[in-house]
Amino acid sequence: MYQGSQTPQTLGADLRALRKSRGLTLVEVADALGRSVGWMSQVERDKSDPSIGDLRAIAKALDVPMSMLFAHKHVPAEEVGYIVRAGARRKLGSGDVGLTEELLSPDLTDDFEVVHSTFEPGSRMERPASRPTQEVGYVMSGGLNLRIGEREFTVEAGDSFRIRGEEYDWHNPHNEPAVVIWVIAPPVY
Repeated sequence: MYQGSQTPQTLGADLRALRKSRGLTLVEVADALGRSVGWMSQVERDKSDPSIGDLRAIAKALDVPMSMLFAHKHVPAEEVGYIVRAGARRKLGSGDVGLTEELLSPDLTDDFEVVHSTFEPGSRMERPASRPTQEVGYVMSGGLNLRIGEREFTVEAGDSFRIRGEEYDWHNPHNEPAVVIWVIAPPVY
């Protein structure tokens, strides 16, 4: 039985969290979709089920992979909002070749998210990025070359690092994958 002030989270709650994390209003998202504010509000409150086409448009408007929006299916009701099984992690995507990301958090409604990233050998970030977040990464295995702001670092298994809204990029020059666990606030996926 669930105890606490929050209820287990749903697709609508995640959509609301994603929209807010991007500083978008219901009006802006509804306009981008060509839908009414009332409909978008109903989707966020789980009162209306969006079609596949709607989900595709919502994913584009919120800049998330469509797979993020399908993970609410096939989860036992008693586990929703609590447990993420290894085989049921939601795939994320930055578009960078050689990077696989999965959401470890049950949903996106907390003040942070936890992400599992695997950087394939030889992979490199396509272009530097910056986002309005605070992030801490912990290297579980392998190693990465990082540039954070103007500084360059090499991190290996057991090391951790922090990025606070600075421009960053990464490269895995090694012959083995690098696995990093991230805590990101606010949630961006």
